[in-house]
Amino acid sequence: MPTDTVEKPSIPRPVWFLGWTSLFTDAATEMIYPLLPVYLSRVLGASAVSLGIIEGVAEAVNSVLKVISGYWSDRRSRRRPIVIAGYALSSISRPLIALTMTWPQVLLIRALDRTGKGIRGAPRDALLARFATPSTRGRIFGFHEAMDHVGAIVGPVMATAVLFFVPEGYRLVFALTAIPGAIAVTLLFFVDENAAVDKELPTQPSTTSPRAEASRPLPPRLIAVMGVLLVFSLGNSADAFLLLRLSDALGGAKYVPLMWAGIHVVKASLSTWGGTLSDRFGRKQLIVSGWIVYALVYLGFAMSTSASAFIAWFLFYGVYFAFAEGPAKALITDLTPPERRGTAFGFYNATIGVGALIASVLFGYLYEHFGSSTAFTTGAALAGVAAVMLLFVPTRPLSHAE
Repeated sequence: MPTDTVEKPSIPRPVWFLGWTSLFTDAATEMIYPLLPVYLSRVLGASAVSLGIIEGVAEAVNSVLKVISGYWSDRRSRRRPIVIAGYALSSISRPLIALTMTWPQVLLIRALDRTGKGIRGAPRDALLARFATPSTRGRIFGFHEAMDHVGAIVGPVMATAVLFFVPEGYRLVFALTAIPGAIAVTLLFFVDENAAVDKELPTQPSTTSPRAEASRPLPPRLIAVMGVLLVFSLGNSADAFLLLRLSDALGGAKYVPLMWAGIHVVKASLSTWGGTLSDRFGRKQLIVSGWIVYALVYLGFAMSTSASAFIAWFLFYGVYFAFAEGPAKALITDLTPPERRGTAFGFYNATIGVGALIASVLFGYLYEHFGSSTAFTTGAALAGVAAVMLLFVPTRPLSHAE
């Protein structure tokens, strides 16, 4: 619910360390991701089908592990060791792509990388929730998303700089990801898990074991929100389709990387602000606004004809992330008791991931057989339906007694 006064202290020190960790990790990831299709085809001689298999397996592993690791972290007294293990696995495996000679080797390494992401995702979000009060959760999660998006700007710039001096130096770029990866893991050791400020946490030790507390059922309101999120996710296809349509409108892919960096600038600039707005005006209002922006962007891509219009809609797309990503995680925190947040974030991330996988298959089919306008209109319609549904779902924050 909205609050009359908004608590706006400085970002807690542990959140800064978690934010910088995400920045360096995403920088390392984005050094590789845009180059992977070219590396597979030009260097390893792999087909487009191989790329699809690699990314499909990687994301499937990621989605399943998010649920498992979240549930497991609720049954442990400390989450930080699990988070460190996840980041470390990704940071160690990622540079090994530089040594690959066949695409199945890339598949194995990408699966290990996404395994690390699956292990760390839900426990990290639950850990972030510990450092926020009910009136600052949106700001905390928005800030963390902003740092993540900054990393998505830094990574491609670093990769471009290396390739400028060493053309075709893909293996060198991949090997250099060890540096930001090592920095990211090191920063986690400065996160003091005992510095929690969440006022919902008990001040006295619980008489119930973490294992027993982790077995409590998730609140009905949270399950209802998850259902609505799934509906939205079914229309939330991979951004690759937006980039594909944008490249068609621009007459080629020459300026697409610049547009990709541009949208991350929008995300990084607005995410903390969007989260703070949810602290003031309510999570539901911001999420619905974000989904409406999403629907408008998809309608714009369905109806536009000029390159300038596509560019404007694509950059406007960044507002959706600012209004929906951080506030959604803050809402999950609002609706979940502290001892169940790992499980809740695991299901949240898995819902988004599975929905996006189904959406991408559906979108690709519609795009190929009925045209881009039909595909984008379908995505817009599902976002609109989800926005209306969320308005009727109770999202009152969980009380101490629940």
